[in-house]
Amino acid sequence: MDITTRTKIDAIWQGMWDNGMADAKTNITQITYLLFIKMLDDAQIKKEANANAFGVKIKNPTFPEGTFAEDKDEDGNVIDAVAYEDLRWHNFVHFSTEKMYHIVKDFVFKFIREMHNGENNAFSRFMTDAKLDIPSGKILEKVIRGLDDDELNLDNKEIMGDVYEYLLAKLSVNGTNGQFRTPRHIINMMVQLMQPKLGEKICDPAMGSAGFLMESAKYIAENQKGELNNKESRYAFNNEMFYGNETDPDMLRIGTMNMTLHDVSNPQIYYKNSLTDDNKDEFKYDLILANPPFSGSLDANDLAKSLKDICPSKSTELLFIALFLRSLKIGGRCASIVPVGVVNNTNEKAYTIIRKELVENQRLRAIIYMPSGVFKPYSGVQTAIIIFDKTENGGTDKVWLYNMEADGFSLDDKRNEVKSNDIPDIIERFQNLDKEESRTPYEKSFFITKQDIVDNNYVLSLNKYQKKEIVKKEYRPTAEILKSINDLEVQFNELMGEISKGTK
Repeated sequence: MDITTRTKIDAIWQGMWDNGMADAKTNITQITYLLFIKMLDDAQIKKEANANAFGVKIKNPTFPEGTFAEDKDEDGNVIDAVAYEDLRWHNFVHFSTEKMYHIVKDFVFKFIREMHNGENNAFSRFMTDAKLDIPSGKILEKVIRGLDDDELNLDNKEIMGDVYEYLLAKLSVNGTNGQFRTPRHIINMMVQLMQPKLGEKICDPAMGSAGFLMESAKYIAENQKGELNNKESRYAFNNEMFYGNETDPDMLRIGTMNMTLHDVSNPQIYYKNSLTDDNKDEFKYDLILANPPFSGSLDANDLAKSLKDICPSKSTELLFIALFLRSLKIGGRCASIVPVGVVNNTNEKAYTIIRKELVENQRLRAIIYMPSGVFKPYSGVQTAIIIFDKTENGGTDKVWLYNMEADGFSLDDKRNEVKSNDIPDIIERFQNLDKEESRTPYEKSFFITKQDIVDNNYVLSLNKYQKKEIVKKEYRPTAEILKSINDLEVQFNELMGEISKGTK
């Protein structure tokens, strides 16, 4: 995204903060609504242009002709009427401050709450309680006119997607159960490691703003362009490939917008706690990519029994791994961020149980240990990425370990861009694991055997396996050192004698 676009978006954001809108999630949610409203109008404008070229009218317009709402007096006489045309972005953007606020707050939001456009899609599900939380016409006008700036070119979906990703980067607040935004470059790395494919069912059961799903869609669109031109493949891409659950309604709307802006018109996204009996997913997905909540726990009564059968624990970090195992098809694969306790905790039996399950009954493929600063400034938790295949029949013979020391950004609260970056090396090596056979535990990446893991009671902490090379220091013989000291002492005494003579 160019600096002009970034500057303009920063100005819109700063304007909201300067006027008392200090909650990042609320601001993103409000911008999400407004972008959705703009997209509705932009889509109809394009349809109208195509229809006009052929001298016909468009079918099933989002904004039909006629009146949307009327205000009547006690006698039933119409005192005010709002036409559908007034609800369209390209019209109300030119209204006065007061009229714009009145139309958007009282009518446009009513319209999007009620509209389904003939479809039961993700957006129609999550707009039923949409409301304007921008407190004044003055702020709303600044935001709308800022988004309408011709230099932003937000009628271009690709640019709008870039803008939205930039806005999402401002979400840096921990959730109540330990969930937080995954940095985009970490998501991108994990997607490149797993290489999602057209036709696969891809899920993030704790999706947040749908970053993993969005990056997967982008990866497929970039790597399988030709196949996406096929009508059946495009239908599957829009409707049958991307799945996500989330318990925060605002995140659901934000995630749905994120997918829409990346050309997935109907992702299968739902308001659902994935760890409860509300979630029936079993043997369903080809690929799971996730960064689930770490520090939360559930009441035992709310927890799905099938997950407790896999792992007897109330810790969300373990329950989500159990969920991945239940939800994947045989042959399905998973890459998930986990707190480092999942790989090294020896105090609680459940941690050993889940590690043993991955090693003995599934195929544990890799662990990438990340530095603790990756999630700063909002968390200093140390994490790892575990990668495994569901086999239900074992298959772990060796596991690839990588000690990531740098991710391209400083590991402090500022997270400034730096030159040191292990991510390209991780991707290159993971995609060519046959070349890793000769690597040793003295290097950044290497293999360990299943027997190594069993011998260490299924503990997978890096310091159990990586070795540090101690460089032997060579010192001069003692006699030579003593002679040097004596020589220096003689020189010192001679110098002091000369200085004494000069002072007499």
